[in-house]
Amino acid sequence: MSDQTHPQRHPSGAFGIDIGGSGIKGAPVDLVVGELSADRVRIPTPQPATPDTVAATVAELVNSFDLPRDVPVGVTFPAVIQHGVARSAANVDDSWIGTDVSKVVARATGRHVLAVNDADAAGYAETLFGAARGREGTVLVVTLGTGIGSCLVVDGTLVPNTELGHLEIDGHDAESRAADSAREREDLSWDQWAERLQRYFRVVEDLLWPDLIVVGGGVSKKHEKFLPLLDLRTPIVPAGLRNAAGIVGAAALAAHGTVLD
Repeated sequence: MSDQTHPQRHPSGAFGIDIGGSGIKGAPVDLVVGELSADRVRIPTPQPATPDTVAATVAELVNSFDLPRDVPVGVTFPAVIQHGVARSAANVDDSWIGTDVSKVVARATGRHVLAVNDADAAGYAETLFGAARGREGTVLVVTLGTGIGSCLVVDGTLVPNTELGHLEIDGHDAESRAADSAREREDLSWDQWAERLQRYFRVVEDLLWPDLIVVGGGVSKKHEKFLPLLDLRTPIVPAGLRNAAGIVGAAALAAHGTVLD
């Protein structure tokens, strides 16, 4: 199995896996409605989280479901992913850098696998089934959490690995001042944090001129406390999908056989 092999298309179903620093979660996905078609299974991420140990855990998770052999598997990974290869590593072992995630997981599971950056997977799911469903043009999905994750989709096509949380703005790495973790760390009021978000989003919209900005992350549940404080020319809305977004997006990308593989 190779990430260069284009599988038979599965428009109705695929399997999604979300690899994180503390847990590996997976479930089959109904791609007609964008929902999990069975209860999600979670297994703690092995420590150290090396390629061999993580791939073995993913295989254990996949094998806990009775899946047809030709069902494609999408895997989110906390790293920049170029053509299946990890170019960075966040919350996993540094030995992943330079490793072909798609091939390692495909070898362990015996299935076609497509690996994708975690923010890209979640953002892509928003364009298919969430807050950006049916929107044409340029859609930017920004996740506000420990850092700032970004996903750019243009006319339905994912532009991978944008890493817009690391823009340098006013001499600072953007996420160091505007991520939700900065709000908590510095005990900022919603008004104070909104000022930083305003600066961040204004720079981003001047660079990209998006047609829509979608804001995700756990803090998006409290969107009414900060989104109305922003004064942007771009419509900005909270994400529609929650914890399952990464699994759904990874499954969709694997099934659609996008430019990533």
